[in-house]
Amino acid sequence: MKSISPIELAARLLLPNPPLLLDVRETEEHAFCSLAGSRLLPLSELAARAAELDDWSDATVVVYCHHGVRSGRAIGFLQAMGHTDLINLSGGIDQWSEDVDPTLARY
Repeated sequence: MKSISPIELAARLLLPNPPLLLDVRETEEHAFCSLAGSRLLPLSELAARAAELDDWSDATVVVYCHHGVRSGRAIGFLQAMGHTDLINLSGGIDQWSEDVDPTLARY
């Protein structure tokens, strides 16, 4: 599984064609803090709602959660569904808040 550090992701988000961001945390977690422009699709709903990501099947997608575990599971599922360019955010949004944006609320 490919992974990316928060610092590397922050740099890629500034490029002309940044990766898409998929948040697989629960709704309450996303409401508390999230990465700007991310799409929420909780891991607990992924199997039932996977078709919502059909338009992302050929895109570069960085998947994130709180620490990187759920996003890893989501990547495995999405790869089985035919998605090919998936990247796990190492350390999740928690590491992002430490390395990139310390103003982001932590939990």
